[in-house]
Amino acid sequence: MCYFRATMTKTLTLRDANQSFARCIREVEAGEDFIITRNGVPVACLSPVSKRRVLTPEQQAALQRLNAAMEKGWDIGAGPLDRDALHER
Repeated sequence: MCYFRATMTKTLTLRDANQSFARCIREVEAGEDFIITRNGVPVACLSPVSKRRVLTPEQQAALQRLNAAMEKGWDIGAGPLDRDALHER
């Protein structure tokens, strides 16, 4: 139910929901919740049925870029490090 979710719920007018329904569904698949209002009064809740998160194409591309960068690593200019060098006594 939208009112009890830990994430922030977005508010959407009924007109906007009608005009951008496909986009709303994509966002709901990605884990978003919407409260739909008519004349400023909440009338419906649009929320995911499943807790399984489906990433948008943009999110999937960003995740792939992040994973590639993590595999490559970042040069911090400190040279090779080992545990003993980090924890000198």
